[in-house]
Amino acid sequence: MATETERTAARPMRADARRNHERLLTVARSAFTEHGTDTSLEDVARRAGVGVGTLYRHFPSRRALISAVFQSEADALVARGRELLDAAEPCAALLDWLRDLIGHAVTYRGLSRTLMTASPDGSCELSSCSVPVRTAGGALLARAQRAGSVRPEVGIGDLLQLTNAIAIAAEESPDDAGLADRLLTLTLHGLRPAA
Repeated sequence: MATETERTAARPMRADARRNHERLLTVARSAFTEHGTDTSLEDVARRAGVGVGTLYRHFPSRRALISAVFQSEADALVARGRELLDAAEPCAALLDWLRDLIGHAVTYRGLSRTLMTASPDGSCELSSCSVPVRTAGGALLARAQRAGSVRPEVGIGDLLQLTNAIAIAAEESPDDAGLADRLLTLTLHGLRPAA
């Protein structure tokens, strides 16, 4: 049986509802960038010029709103992953993609904490973002493993958790511009097979 959200998503939105939806996304993107993903949803609704009920009709939870805001970044990460599958050096391609992932994650303070709790099985509101990103990263990781650059027992879930932890560390140390890259480099050294 379809939920109300699924039924609403299946039929086209009225013009005013579409405008409200887009305005909410624009305001939320700005608020998440400025104040983090834990910003007040009531403030987002107020700044968008709608009631909080309208916000919840479009986005039934904070995670649903975060997922909608992050969707374009997730799409960009998936496209970048496909592009890097043809790179000459598999480990360098994986490193480049992980740097991009961290760059996107730190744009919205608190996003990494939220992504760390996303279910890998597609059962949560962040799945439309997290599952394709996980798949793209998994393909790059598998390629690096086949090339012998990364230990075979490393899983994409563990690697994404480490990457999100690096993004959190970078958020907490904004004056240290090189922290994320240093930590990522250390992580990849630890992922290499023993000589």
